Amino acid sequence: MDNNKLITKPHYPILDGLRGVAAIIVVTFHLTEPLASGHLDIIVNHGYLAVDFFFLLSGFVIGYAYDDRWHKMTIGSFFKRRIERLQPMVILGMTLGAIGFYFTDSTLWPLIHTVPVWKMLLVMLIGYTILPVPLSLDIRGWQEMHPLNSVGWSLFFEYIANILYAVWIRKFSKTTLSVLVCVAAVALAHLAITNGDVSGGWTLNVEQVRVGITRTIYPFFAGLLLSRIAKPARIRHAFLWCSVLISIVMYMPRIGGAAHLWMNGIYESVCIIIIFPLIVYLGACGKVHTQMESRVCRFLGDISYPLYLVHYPLVYFYVAWISNHKGITIVQAWPYALAILIGAIFLAYITLKWYDEPVRNWLRKKLG
Repeated sequence: MDNNKLITKPHYPILDGLRGVAAIIVVTFHLTEPLASGHLDIIVNHGYLAVDFFFLLSGFVIGYAYDDRWHKMTIGSFFKRRIERLQPMVILGMTLGAIGFYFTDSTLWPLIHTVPVWKMLLVMLIGYTILPVPLSLDIRGWQEMHPLNSVGWSLFFEYIANILYAVWIRKFSKTTLSVLVCVAAVALAHLAITNGDVSGGWTLNVEQVRVGITRTIYPFFAGLLLSRIAKPARIRHAFLWCSVLISIVMYMPRIGGAAHLWMNGIYESVCIIIIFPLIVYLGACGKVHTQMESRVCRFLGDISYPLYLVHYPLVYFYVAWISNHKGITIVQAWPYALAILIGAIFLAYITLKWYDEPVRNWLRKKLG
């Protein structure tokens, strides 16, 4: 949890482990994405759904950790805790993206070498705040909110959900929250079925911000609702079964193809609206039975957030390499992809121990 005082509550190690499983799937998605001819034939075709799973997990954990603390906690202290938890890795992730920026010059991004240093540093400083940069500062050319570390877009929407929770929605009754979640589910299904998927949300324009908000509101507040209504049960081998289920969901090939986009939209709607809450419920009900399982869950949970924030600066190098070697196949690329995956996990662990945990401890003392 975010604060040492919360340790008195029972912990959910399996949910930590599942967050790590989803983070690794995100990395494999980003490593196979540049090898596809388009969004219909990516090998890890639904890997981007891990973001929606993260939102649901986050809503569940936020509700569990904070719902019963508002009688002695202010909105300010809530956001202090969120900043302690989220911002150190945001700053490191943006810094790593800035360090590697000029070294990823390629045929895919031919204008990188023309970007003045002051402009890159300005984008980095804005990135530190997790506020999106305007398209006029799109120094990479991918129309991203955060050109130095693409995944920053989801943290922006995570903060929006946290603000809505703390200022307003935490006060909702279960009935009112249920109505909100149902309306958000309809909006999510409409987005998925009309577009063929929920992919998007990383560009600062009206259409993509709508996608990002729609992708955030349902899973985050469905997770919050789940934390309030879930009845405890006893599920055996929950980590194994939940890991298998989430892997099947996200490694599932595209459904329907270009001719029937709506079919894939229905699939993703079912995954986010029904299957993901089921996975979180099963994970919350499960127990770890061995020391090995406990260590695996803890390790995966510990590296999940650092891995998410540090892997994409490495992926930029990988994408640039593929761009400069046209016709690369998965057979030729997999050793490099595996090296990036292992390197990202190693970097995540190092940054966790040498940077993230010490900085969070320091911030906790400074911010009180």
